[in-house]
Amino acid sequence: MLTHPAARLLIADDDADLLAAYALYFSAHGFDIRTARDGLAALAEYYAWHPSAALLDVEMPRLDGRAVARRIRCVADRPAPTLVAVSGLERAEEESESLRAGFNHHFVKPAPMPVILAALTGRIRH
Repeated sequence: MLTHPAARLLIADDDADLLAAYALYFSAHGFDIRTARDGLAALAEYYAWHPSAALLDVEMPRLDGRAVARRIRCVADRPAPTLVAVSGLERAEEESESLRAGFNHHFVKPAPMPVILAALTGRIRH
């Protein structure tokens, strides 16, 4: 469980089942959750809510996760949010592309949720 109450987490994925699973898991671990099914909706939600972390699918309709991350990094939020990429793309260069886009961490689907949780809470450095 988180030591601070209701850290805000934005989760964006176009897979409705995975999105629901993420929301259930991370809310059970103390996060206040908002979700989006595409990149533009994720970006709008970020601007309206300014969460402390975001879990973003890389391949989403309307705006991909990396474009969302780049735009989030242009916002002067302090502290800067933790950004975690999840992707079905397995090429070796995918992680470096995500890190260049502004993500703190990059995981290949299906990534174990406890590992993502550790990244979101700062218990691992990727």
